[in-house]
Amino acid sequence: MTNKLKGIAASDGVAVAKAYPLVEPDLTFEKVNVEDSDNEKTRLDDALKASEKELQKIRENAAKALGESEAQVFDAHLMVVNDPEMTDQIKQNIENNKVNAEQALKSVTDSFIEMFEAMEDNSYMQERAADIRDVSKRILAHLLGVTLPDPSMINEEVVVVAHDLAPSDTAQLDRNFVKAFVTDIGGRTSHSAIMARSLEIPAIVGSKEVTEVAHEGDIVAVNGIQGTAVVNPTDDEKQEYIEAGKKFAEQKKEWNKLKDAETVTDDGAHFDLAANIGTPKDLPSVHDNGAEAVGLYRTEFLYMDSSDFPTEEDQFNAYKKVLEGMDGKPVVVRTMDIGGDKELPYLDLPNEMNPFLGYRALRINLSQLGEGMFRTQLRALLRASVYGELRIMFPMVATLQEFRAAKKIYNEERQKLTDEGYGVSNSVEVGIMIEIPAAAVLADRFAKEVDFFSIGTNDLIQYTMAADRMNEQVSYLYQPYNPAILRLVKNVVDSAHKEGKWAGMCGEMAGDQTAVPLLMGIGLDEFSMSASSILKTRSLMKKLDSQKMQELADRALNECDTADEVIALVEEYTG
Repeated sequence: MTNKLKGIAASDGVAVAKAYPLVEPDLTFEKVNVEDSDNEKTRLDDALKASEKELQKIRENAAKALGESEAQVFDAHLMVVNDPEMTDQIKQNIENNKVNAEQALKSVTDSFIEMFEAMEDNSYMQERAADIRDVSKRILAHLLGVTLPDPSMINEEVVVVAHDLAPSDTAQLDRNFVKAFVTDIGGRTSHSAIMARSLEIPAIVGSKEVTEVAHEGDIVAVNGIQGTAVVNPTDDEKQEYIEAGKKFAEQKKEWNKLKDAETVTDDGAHFDLAANIGTPKDLPSVHDNGAEAVGLYRTEFLYMDSSDFPTEEDQFNAYKKVLEGMDGKPVVVRTMDIGGDKELPYLDLPNEMNPFLGYRALRINLSQLGEGMFRTQLRALLRASVYGELRIMFPMVATLQEFRAAKKIYNEERQKLTDEGYGVSNSVEVGIMIEIPAAAVLADRFAKEVDFFSIGTNDLIQYTMAADRMNEQVSYLYQPYNPAILRLVKNVVDSAHKEGKWAGMCGEMAGDQTAVPLLMGIGLDEFSMSASSILKTRSLMKKLDSQKMQELADRALNECDTADEVIALVEEYTG
């Protein structure tokens, strides 16, 4: 049966492939009294062997994709599968209580988990509890004959279908096989959408019902440009999507001609186009799309892709790789931005009613819990600074006191490294991400102390409009073109320029084709976006006159009352 879906166009591109539901299967079961205990033990042995084989394959894939150190977490899982003490207890439970293998597995593993979790002062034992929980779920799935989804195991062309995708899930997607993804929830600035653009995977979010209508093996056609998808398309519909894909490929060829071109407007004004990245593996895309800088390196993925805090050496090597890989072009590195919807299993953060407004990013780093982590990251960054043009950016800054406290720690670590004989670059710039309205309003004061601003519009918009960008009920309030947002952006840019500093933007608004003309007119210096948006934006800028864009921005700021009026004005000026 054909099902047509409409969602939010999150990442350009078109794809047609089989559905791969990334949905947790039903693992419920009933306790059953059995007579044939030997049969249940055999079922258990089969499930253990299947789990071991699966984990070995996952470990191999993880080692190839993420490196040997990251793959070692699965060694612990393999040890659990092969632990004779645990498996013997499960078999004894089957024998003594005459129950099915599922019930015996749950009884024994629950007791192990409870015992290890009770050891609150022993982080190693608590990690073992997590390992047992993961492995028992895998064994149970094999006993029940259902498949646990695992994005790292995908080895054929698919369209991933999910309720939502966590950042850790998206980071595992191999674009050689994952041709697109479609989710039930989310918005254009959700992390799954941002990662899709970074990986250049076509994506639709907020479809509301894709997990209900697309099942394993169904064919799904996805148009990430228009935000439409068809489950089990007719031959004519499939051909329509294939043709749209060819047309988009031709458009990309035209844009690719601008790869090595300077970013100049029709009247010769220059702007910098930079790329947002998550890992050193994103560098080929940065170069392929002709970026003039890295405007945002999201370092939290170093933490999220690790089973423990990454060491100073691990971080140094990652930062060095990016700086060297950019051949002297600037690299803005954002210090760890954990919190909100980005959690670390090994960092014990409190449960919060409003995590996006809570204990996150720089607020963690300036606390007793996070200061050691912050100092380690700053040392790694400063050691790597001699390998390129480094710029360090602190996220989630609300007050000048926070910036000064972070800068003090930065200066202390810089001095320590010099005393230890390390080389440190003298050209490192230190700036802040403007994403809290208080900082945007006080930008004139911040501009006297920072080296640069980078405006993080994803959060700035939701905080200014008091509208959670992940909440579909208030998604209508997520308005990048609202005059209130434009006025805040202008205040930040003007404040920077008054002090001889530069102002960039690393939020998704920087690559928004409606916002770009406005931001040009406001005077933004650097536009940092998903690499896949750079050539499209360069092509747009080439056609525009910077003087006319200034006139457009002035009118939008002074004459428009609503976002819709601003959009209409942009259309009037850009045709």
